[in-house]
Amino acid sequence: MKALVIGATGATGKELVSKLLEDPAYTEVHVFVRKALQTKHAKLRTHIVDFDNPDKWNDLVKGDVAFSCLGTTLKNAGSKEAQYKVDYGYQYEFAKAAKENGVEDYILVSAYGASPKSKTFYSRMKGELEESVKNLHFDKITIFQPGMLERPDSERTGEVLGGKIIKFANKLGVLTNQKPLPTGVLAQAMINSSKIKSNGYSKIKLGNIFSFAEKK
Repeated sequence: MKALVIGATGATGKELVSKLLEDPAYTEVHVFVRKALQTKHAKLRTHIVDFDNPDKWNDLVKGDVAFSCLGTTLKNAGSKEAQYKVDYGYQYEFAKAAKENGVEDYILVSAYGASPKSKTFYSRMKGELEESVKNLHFDKITIFQPGMLERPDSERTGEVLGGKIIKFANKLGVLTNQKPLPTGVLAQAMINSSKIKSNGYSKIKLGNIFSFAEKK
């Protein structure tokens, strides 16, 4: 199979690309990035693109499975408008190109609580993206809604602290369905979902992602 990946430089994306390159089911892994990855591999194809000009790269989004795990933080983006452009705009343009080019299987990383009706900016943005991608009517679409992600060497203070609090609560038998999700586990769940022969729309939430990562 031929994989297409947007968000390959993020924590989940790095894990995903690494696992795809090791997976014999995938013969090519195409990443769409602003700058080249340090990773070198015979199966890796790197497309350096300007996400603000999709007309210059959308014809390259051709393959069997498209994985979308792009995202930024409000702090890094600098404003809600800039974050929306990345988290919604860039991802939607990638999804639209995939649909137009005949990609049948689309896998999207969203967020727990995502809803276009949410009063919270981040959750509303993620919900709007889910709805827009769903309305493209891929043959198969799987949306993952993880909660707290556990990233290797994370520098996000709130995320690290939140993860420690939830882990402590888990030891007390509380919030057991909200334990931090390692990005490697999420990446494996995404790959496993791509190997399930089915059609239609699926949404995988929180703790269910762990069991999904164990499926073969």
